[in-house]
Amino acid sequence: MRLSTKGRYAVMAMADLAKNGSGRAVSLAEIAARQEISLSYLEQLFARLRKGGLVKSIRGPGGGYRLAKGPDETVVADIVLAVDEPIRATRCAAHGTPRGCMNGGARCITHDLWEDLGAEIHRYLAGVSLEDVIEKRTSRARMGQKDVGSMEAAA
Repeated sequence: MRLSTKGRYAVMAMADLAKNGSGRAVSLAEIAARQEISLSYLEQLFARLRKGGLVKSIRGPGGGYRLAKGPDETVVADIVLAVDEPIRATRCAAHGTPRGCMNGGARCITHDLWEDLGAEIHRYLAGVSLEDVIEKRTSRARMGQKDVGSMEAAA
């Protein structure tokens, strides 16, 4: 999976917006302060998120950003893709080209494994909404740290 700071910060900022933007526009300065993300970096991310139709900008006093759809309708995969972060685990060229990563364009022996992993990651993130994130309804959060720790110890 190739999820860089850009994708992680976009999800953090959108979760903050979902949590704190109920009924009002939220300024990027507020999000930057709460999430400890550079304001200029957030401006770049939100330009992409706006272009992707995930947020709406409100101008003037009291302006800022609002979610374009409800937090229950906004999924993490859409956020990551909006900031140009393809979710893939192979080292081959992007956009589904048949050319592989080996000399002569062949695919490596583990290509299908990594391609399937990337698809699973995308499927998981497409099933997690911002509401799930802010309500801590992801599978790991539902299980609780104690349960996860005991599962990891058993492995």
